[in-house]
Amino acid sequence: MNVYNPVDVLKPNLYKSIFPYSEIPKVVFNNIQLPMELPENIWITDTTFRDGQQSMSFMTVKQIVKIYDYLHELDNGSGVICQSEFFLYSDKDRKAVEKCRERGYEFPQITSWIRADKRDFKLVKDMKIKETGILMSCSDYHIFHKLNMTRKQAMNKYLSIAESALEYGIIPRCHLEDITRADFFGFVVPLVKNLMGLSKKSGIQVKIRACDTLGVGVPYNGVELPRSVPAIIHGLRYYCNVPSESIEWHGHNDYYGVVTNSTTSWLYGCSSVNTTLFGIGERSGNCPLEAMIMEYAQLKGTTKNMNLKVISDISDYFQREFNYKIPVRTPFVGSEFNVTRAGIHADGLLKNEEIYNSFDTEKVLNRPIIVAVNSYSGLAGIAAWINSYFKLKSDKKIDKNDERVLSIKKWVDEEYKRGRTSNIKNDELKEIVLKYFPNILNDDKTKAIEA
Repeated sequence: MNVYNPVDVLKPNLYKSIFPYSEIPKVVFNNIQLPMELPENIWITDTTFRDGQQSMSFMTVKQIVKIYDYLHELDNGSGVICQSEFFLYSDKDRKAVEKCRERGYEFPQITSWIRADKRDFKLVKDMKIKETGILMSCSDYHIFHKLNMTRKQAMNKYLSIAESALEYGIIPRCHLEDITRADFFGFVVPLVKNLMGLSKKSGIQVKIRACDTLGVGVPYNGVELPRSVPAIIHGLRYYCNVPSESIEWHGHNDYYGVVTNSTTSWLYGCSSVNTTLFGIGERSGNCPLEAMIMEYAQLKGTTKNMNLKVISDISDYFQREFNYKIPVRTPFVGSEFNVTRAGIHADGLLKNEEIYNSFDTEKVLNRPIIVAVNSYSGLAGIAAWINSYFKLKSDKKIDKNDERVLSIKKWVDEEYKRGRTSNIKNDELKEIVLKYFPNILNDDKTKAIEA
């Protein structure tokens, strides 16, 4: 097996022309255009119980198992949500793994995470975990200033723990921490080539997780390394000979780019994207799992047999169980992500909901369109609210020109003339609607509202 040495340097390469620290990082272009190569098979992995859990109150074993059940229900046997990552350090962590393993689910598969330390590796062996993530910090920021090592010393440490994993038949998933500030050709390429050599020698797949630890990755084509997501994925595949199915992207949202960067990694040949539910995680968060399901659906034209309605169940659970506050306008999971307040939008929804809704949110997510009634809603907004709340279809729908709608609007206008600033609540509207439409609940389609 060929051994590749890093370009050892006396002083760390911190790319100060790109990351001056006293200023916002720079984007440097080289205009090299790389081809998009979306793999035939792409999938999502989850680190809610590892990276995500560090950013919120710790979960109990019961809560972890419940969320794991939800992930299984969401995946629904599709294999799109293929893995979930766990800590192994505490008794609680290990008990949670055991309880989840007892479920016997094929998906998500249970994996673990450790530091590049043989003492940590003993936990993996003892738990009989089939695959583990191994932290391999690869930027000089980490090698010189955190580990206090040279590049060669760091590489030898990483390769040693990877060899230990392979000796026991455990798949090592090598987490190349801070790859978007690392010397790609001076350290990343020789490290990964050596790892691929170990993979070939052992006959066991070695996985590479490219970690955009500070979220500084850039999705545009023609950007210089180390920030270029296309160049990183392209480089891992063509300079290091890592197959697409062995590459995983792990991003953070420090610059609002986590979803775009994750999708870009898919587009340039990475098969796997690492996520957390609702993007919980360090600093500004990880990549939201629910966002990548939507990206998957758009890129592949299918959701396979995933049950996307479970997304709403998980959202309700997090808010109820952990008192976790999801911003109300968060796409797909916020309580008001498909609420319209503008009168002109409500008028469009009244005519055809596809005008202002890009997919059937009620069918797919169990989240019907909602119209909030306020001083700007107008007749159309009130009529749209009635039709939505009482689930009136086709010929049963109330028209905005109905005189009774005008009477309700007069009541709404009076509320705001008296100084009201908040939206009209559903219970208030229901009461006033029943005053003017006393028979509206007689329709079989609306009786369920009373339940």
